[in-house]
Amino acid sequence: MANERTYPLLPCAEIDEAISFYESLGFRKTYRQTRPNPSAVVALEDIQMHLFGMEGFDPAQSYGSVIITVPDPDQLYKDFAAGLRKAYGKLPVAGIPRILRPRKKYGTVRGFSVVDPGGNWLRIYKLGDTEEENSAEKAEGLAQILYVAARLGDARGDETLALKTLENGLTRFANAPARDLAKALLYRAELAVRTKDYELARSSLTAAKSLELTEEEQTALEEEFAHTTELIDQT
Repeated sequence: MANERTYPLLPCAEIDEAISFYESLGFRKTYRQTRPNPSAVVALEDIQMHLFGMEGFDPAQSYGSVIITVPDPDQLYKDFAAGLRKAYGKLPVAGIPRILRPRKKYGTVRGFSVVDPGGNWLRIYKLGDTEEENSAEKAEGLAQILYVAARLGDARGDETLALKTLENGLTRFANAPARDLAKALLYRAELAVRTKDYELARSSLTAAKSLELTEEEQTALEEEFAHTTELIDQT
């Protein structure tokens, strides 16, 4: 056989809220029904999301998860983030819904995640990327700790454990290279925002800014500094 198609359905508590969220990401509604069951389809080029409404559904208890591979996840993240800023007046990084920036995580390839209003995780990765090409196991010291923390905070959604892991790593590898320290401090600041510890967020950003980075390192980390600053400014 050929030309088969599979369309899993993602649950949500309120179908119109979910549609509006996806529209803010740049999707367009291609189908909507109210009876016998509320459901809808939203599409962005070749990406199609099939949604259904469930009365009494609790998004915090959702196990829905989708893997999406795209040619350029970094550009897609920028597009999604711009749409969410316009719709919400800020970049939502905590609670439901939220978006988490592209980052390498232990045991998987680099990518970013979106949690929709139904609590469903959209895990976006680069098309054709493999763990062998992006192995965190090759990292050492604080760099590896950062990958583990990112796996906990961005893949599992356990910000508290991710923050604890990162704190331990920063203590253990206090003499790590400045670039690794900066990346760890910036991620700690983001996790602190997500757990509403704004004092820790600000102090982490200040500590990252105080590091002596080369011009090349400053350029490489420019977007991360800007992202963290934005999150703290919107608190």
